[in-house]
Amino acid sequence: MEYRNKLVLAPMVRAGALPLRLLAAEYGADITYGEEIIDHKFVHCQRVTNESLGTTDFVEKGTGSVVFRTCPQERDRVVFQMGTSDAVRALKAAEIVCNDVAAIDINMGCPKAFSISGGMGAALLTKPELIHDILTTLRRNLNTPVTCKIRLLSKREDTVELARRIEKTGVPALAVHGRTIKDRPKDPAKWDEIADVVSALSIPVIANGDVFEYEDFKRIKDATGATSVMAARGALWNASVFSAKGKIPWEDYKREYVRKTILWDNDVKSTKTTLREIITHYTNLEFAEGKGVIKCGSSADVARLYNEEDYYNFVVTNWK
Repeated sequence: MEYRNKLVLAPMVRAGALPLRLLAAEYGADITYGEEIIDHKFVHCQRVTNESLGTTDFVEKGTGSVVFRTCPQERDRVVFQMGTSDAVRALKAAEIVCNDVAAIDINMGCPKAFSISGGMGAALLTKPELIHDILTTLRRNLNTPVTCKIRLLSKREDTVELARRIEKTGVPALAVHGRTIKDRPKDPAKWDEIADVVSALSIPVIANGDVFEYEDFKRIKDATGATSVMAARGALWNASVFSAKGKIPWEDYKREYVRKTILWDNDVKSTKTTLREIITHYTNLEFAEGKGVIKCGSSADVARLYNEEDYYNFVVTNWK
């Protein structure tokens, strides 16, 4: 995996499933992260070849639910992101999926309560010894590249020091979200503090924060010196943000997304999460469309809402 001069789709909870990743790649994303998956859950999954879809599914034993789905088309660019607080458990989970993805990434930036309360995500930022243990354990036992994604600490010098310690574990790259745990999405990303990290490291840094237009990729690179850039909400609202030709109309993007979810039999909860985000950003969830999405209980319902019943029937009929 090459991490220099890349456009990257960020990991996004309940949204970064296969349809969005493939759509982002079609528009120019070089690396696509999947949503964070907790190691506790993944160690209870088994690898299953889905002949009907042509995918590799990681299915939870007992429930039969698909926890992670990938396909050969994204093999060289998809990153499996994991939430963990234990090196041994992380390795066990990584060994299940490592041969089907381009890289493994450890989430060290999620500020949500479910993650922090379990000692995962941003909780790791104050535990450099545990970070070292997790990263070195994975690197020593896997042939797949291992990286991590962090966010800023409250003090600039602490962020730089942590980044240096992470670099010493031998990871090939580091992603940095330009906000602290206390910052909200509406707060401007601190590109200048990402620049401090870039200046201190020799490995590629992937800058993340406030990339909403294609021109922002160059702006953040110029401001930080980072070699690669990651887009999150900007890509969620319209994955064509990765296109040098400019974004397509959001209604067209939404239609493409719906068709991708049908084609790859996406989990309807994931589909609804993404559609709600798109609708909320561009219009209002209280309008008829938003209320319609909320009521959807299946992919067939989504297809019906967006007048894609013929396409849905065609796809389902042609599954092996």
